[in-house]
Amino acid sequence: MAKKKKEMNFKNQESLQTVVKIIEEADSALNDKSRTIATSSIPEVLTGALGVGVGAGVGFAALYLGGSVVGLSAAGITSGLAAAGAIVGGGMAAGLAVLAAPAVVLGGVGVGIASHIKHKKLKDSKLICYKEALKKQSAIIKALHEEATADKERIDYLNSLNIMLQAAIRDLEQDLQVA
Repeated sequence: MAKKKKEMNFKNQESLQTVVKIIEEADSALNDKSRTIATSSIPEVLTGALGVGVGAGVGFAALYLGGSVVGLSAAGITSGLAAAGAIVGGGMAAGLAVLAAPAVVLGGVGVGIASHIKHKKLKDSKLICYKEALKKQSAIIKALHEEATADKERIDYLNSLNIMLQAAIRDLEQDLQVA
């Protein structure tokens, strides 16, 4: 069970594109009974699978507008810092902390929200890929039974897709078990 991002198989949306390509290839295989590894869009991958087998804005604005000398001159900056520092009983150094705090806090909150949204989108994408991979694998297994008398190239092609889908399903399942 992957508990940390570094242990996950698919750490971002881009890494899921490999699964999407396999699903698309499986769809092409199901729609074109003459398709083989040689005519697929990912022959190297499928040949390999067959070989392996199953198996800071607020602070700046406050600084700019807070000084007695308005502007970004040295006098404007120092008076702005001193005025902000006076809020907490300090001078210019305290003013820097006062003015930077909102940017740091809001930046941290923003990063946290963006990370949560990105994580949720990734999890949703993984679930979609997982369900689609399950459907395609079932269809590939059905095609293997229906096309049992097909030539060796076609059977190898369907078997390699089955192997790739099995691996994708397993890895997605592992990632989706993360709370």
